[in-house]
Amino acid sequence: MVNTNPQLIEEILTRGVEQIFPKREVLETALASGKRLRLYCGFDPSATSLHIGNAILINKLRQFQELGHEIIFLVGDFTGMIGDPTDKSATRKQLTREEVLANAKSYQEQAGHYLDFSGDNPAQVKYNSEWQDKLTFKDLISIATNFTVGQMLARDMFQKRIAEEKPIFMHEFLYPLAQGYDSVAMEVDLEIGGNDQMFNMLCGRDLSKNILNKEKCVMTMKLLADADGNKMGKTAGNAVFLDASANDIYGAVMSWSDGVILPAWELATTSPMAKINEVKERLANGENPKNLKLELAIELVALFCGAESATAAAEHFRLAVSEKTAPADLPKVELLASEDLFTAVVKFYNGQRSNTQIRQLFSDKAVYYNNQPTDDGKLLPKSGSAIRVGKKDWFEIG
Repeated sequence: MVNTNPQLIEEILTRGVEQIFPKREVLETALASGKRLRLYCGFDPSATSLHIGNAILINKLRQFQELGHEIIFLVGDFTGMIGDPTDKSATRKQLTREEVLANAKSYQEQAGHYLDFSGDNPAQVKYNSEWQDKLTFKDLISIATNFTVGQMLARDMFQKRIAEEKPIFMHEFLYPLAQGYDSVAMEVDLEIGGNDQMFNMLCGRDLSKNILNKEKCVMTMKLLADADGNKMGKTAGNAVFLDASANDIYGAVMSWSDGVILPAWELATTSPMAKINEVKERLANGENPKNLKLELAIELVALFCGAESATAAAEHFRLAVSEKTAPADLPKVELLASEDLFTAVVKFYNGQRSNTQIRQLFSDKAVYYNNQPTDDGKLLPKSGSAIRVGKKDWFEIG
């Protein structure tokens, strides 16, 4: 049974939404009609973890699921091998089938923080290799006749590469065709994605119209960014990964600028709009943004890791960051007698930071040995010493 409550439909059409194609009224009419819509969002497994940007899209799928619509969580195990060129200044490294499947291993578990994969209206998990692997070269030619080279070259990142005399490879032109064909294969009524995915999603809209004679809607979502347009993500170093530890999620949220607080409440939490409006009002009335950021951190950690972990993470942050006191049960880094502090930090991050980045931390005196800043990476730390890197990362020499 599909819920056609006008207030809930209004929230679905507005909360975090950037644009709707062909126009809002078309989707609104479909939602109000009581028809059960089939919709999806696709996720290419370019890494082992989903992040907060993905969570925004999954959260929107959740809203549709709660109204009774058919949800498809699509793993792009085929498109992930091509590599989406959107907003990329250089060609992506291509992944093997084995690599994308390994990366996607826990995607359903991570998405389960928002979506229900059981119950009366379970979300479905599909892999686009199911139909993409079956396409012939003849099929590809037929799909390609729906688009022009000019449409592809007009994209910003390709124009930039042309200006910089960087190569554009043919398979990059084929990516939006492959993503677009997903809409045809699943015969969906709606696709959801970030506003940076608009071109690819509209390709799917064109193909649905031309091949299926079907009106497919497209909903683009806002990206999580501050008032100046600075995005939260892997490049900025402030991404929140859905399989991260409670302490890491809490610390990452607390590192966000104040301008991200309200968008994050709206886009990433499952809180009702009454709470979002309360946050907005409290900020407008001059309340210290840190209070709302602390609440946001607890809200997100509880969503991803549970309420008990959220309470523990808040206490860890209070001790480790606010009071700069070493928390209990620090992770241990084992060193040989001849290994220095630089090696200890390298081992602690285990590839998450490059040696160049770690050298910069020492240069900035962002490494603390027994709570004293040091730039001496050659120092030989004693067993039991507490090491802090930056504001929140602590470990103990084993």
